[in-house]
Amino acid sequence: MTPALNLLKKVGATHRIHSYEHDPKAASYGLEAAEKLDLEPVRVFKTLLAASEKGELLVAVVPVVGSLDLKALAHAACVKKVDMAPVDAAQRATGYLVGGISPLGQKKRLRTFIDSSARNFPTIYVSAGRRGLEVELNAETLAEHTQAQFADIGR
Repeated sequence: MTPALNLLKKVGATHRIHSYEHDPKAASYGLEAAEKLDLEPVRVFKTLLAASEKGELLVAVVPVVGSLDLKALAHAACVKKVDMAPVDAAQRATGYLVGGISPLGQKKRLRTFIDSSARNFPTIYVSAGRRGLEVELNAETLAEHTQAQFADIGR
């Protein structure tokens, strides 16, 4: 069990766990999950960390088929500018390794933003906290348990 799955179990949130054999040579962890689990890639979301100009870490949950719009995230977070966070800072703050960062059960509570497109589907898939492990849940459930806001942050 990962901290993400422990959190969902603790709060009694409806979710399903999906696992697959992770290939360390995969170019994209998210697209690998979609392919190996035979999922629509638009329903698989990746968790990225960005840092504001003041050093605040922000969590962005966006579809794996697109990219994070840094200007849109800065606007949603009411900060001047954001850049992608350094890998070591992301891993230290979340307690997860890159490629397996879940928006759920992170070590530190960080402001979280979910791309609005997540609301278009009955369920979405996000990392469950380990490479090769995805959790399927409703976007509203994810927002509730990460205290996230929805915003148009993906491209």
